[in-house]
Amino acid sequence: MQKNLLILALLGGFSVQTFAADEAVAYRYGMPLDIAQVLSITPVADVCGVVPVEMTYLDSLGGKHILQYSEFGSGCSN
Repeated sequence: MQKNLLILALLGGFSVQTFAADEAVAYRYGMPLDIAQVLSITPVADVCGVVPVEMTYLDSLGGKHILQYSEFGSGCSN
């Protein structure tokens, strides 16, 4: 019985982790990050100003996450 509960708890944790990976988390200054491998980063918009960017990455346990942060656009001329 305990073994079945443990298996259900682990499977439930994996499904929650998979669901959470579909939602971007906004970066906050000083936020601890566990980035083992970057999978993708959205291209920076060709505008002059601050734009949102999303990075999809794996943590050290293999969990997939999406982090949203701001970056200055590439459309400004000097």
